[in-house]
Amino acid sequence: MKTSRIVFFGVFTTFAAATVGLLAIPQFQFGNLGPVVNKDTGDVYPVNVGGYTAQGRDVYAANGCVYCHTQVVRNAQDGSDIERGWGVRQSVARDYIYDKTVVLGFARFGPDLANEGAKSDNPADAVKKTVAWQYKHLYAPQSIEPHSNMPAYRNLFEVKKIEGQPSPDALDLTGADAPPAGYEVVPTLEARQLAAYLLSLDHSHTLPEAPVTKETAKK
Repeated sequence: MKTSRIVFFGVFTTFAAATVGLLAIPQFQFGNLGPVVNKDTGDVYPVNVGGYTAQGRDVYAANGCVYCHTQVVRNAQDGSDIERGWGVRQSVARDYIYDKTVVLGFARFGPDLANEGAKSDNPADAVKKTVAWQYKHLYAPQSIEPHSNMPAYRNLFEVKKIEGQPSPDALDLTGADAPPAGYEVVPTLEARQLAAYLLSLDHSHTLPEAPVTKETAKK
């Protein structure tokens, strides 16, 4: 009888400690996190994009982007993410408070995308911040990055006959990627949602727990 009580107490203690450690403490630490308002600029971050853009996250996950890309920038002590130009500060819990599904990823066959939509003073980076670039990169990755191993997501686009004026969203394609004469490649709703989602990714805002310093901002 005494042994049974000891076993019961041991099992109960183990589950209680696990509950406190895995649920209660994280909830206490992160459960009340909310957006932060920058008193100098009035900038509010993060913003709950919702709707159309948030639906792009589902497209992102459904098409397996999460298997080759991460969305988390490590600090300078734990990796070279900032040095590579993937961000100006480390990613923290507050960055994800509005994400219904957090798609951190687990492999980097492609670059980290935590700041895919962040503003950049580098002209080369600025080109990537356009919807047109995102569409073309999704449809024909190697037309932009010849050595890329990214698969083409042509299932997110439609080849249609031009009737009247060409669509303003038609992709600018050349060579083997170009459609037949009289036809154009246009994004589907899913492509539009995915591009909007990618361009919404921005962990460059300064936060109390992860400030952007002059040193990192220059990278």
